[in-house]
Amino acid sequence: MINILMGLFLATLISELFTTRLYRLFAWYAINSLMLGLIAIYNGNKIDDSAMIIAGILTLIFKFIIIPYILKYFVGHFGINRKVTPSVPIHYAIILVPLMLVFTFYLITPIIKNFTFTSNYVAIAISALFLSLVMIIEHKDMLSKIIGFLSIENSLFLLGITATNGMPMLVELGIFFDLMMFIVVINLLFKYQGEQ
Repeated sequence: MINILMGLFLATLISELFTTRLYRLFAWYAINSLMLGLIAIYNGNKIDDSAMIIAGILTLIFKFIIIPYILKYFVGHFGINRKVTPSVPIHYAIILVPLMLVFTFYLITPIIKNFTFTSNYVAIAISALFLSLVMIIEHKDMLSKIIGFLSIENSLFLLGITATNGMPMLVELGIFFDLMMFIVVINLLFKYQGEQ
């Protein structure tokens, strides 16, 4: 089950890179967050960690439901263009993504020897982190960069879940506090853009 969820997490992140419509980008981010929440709940049940289960439920509430809804509201409210234009052409990105995945697995091979059971999961989490960085670099639009930042947040959360078999609740609350502050900053940016 966990292998399917990890594969879908990575697949939705790759789909975000190739999306050219803004609402589809929000949908792929929401599905990515759904996979992250289910992974956290599954791992929490497996190792009997109630803090991780709570973090998974909060991920489903905030990242799967609330954040995509808020971003969609901003698009409608400020009349933002729904077409996403990546600066890297699609045919180059199709070559770049597999190269980046292979490079990431090769790069972290010495590190993942220290992990016994979760070595492949740590590799997937670090690959997701690099793909999120590529998404921030290759998109010009502000909302696409915001989704890229939120995807980095998801990748770091996945890395924490897989590498440590659980994160302290204080760290998880810190991540969610960062997200809430980020939403406030997004609101201020959109208000500023609307005034221009």
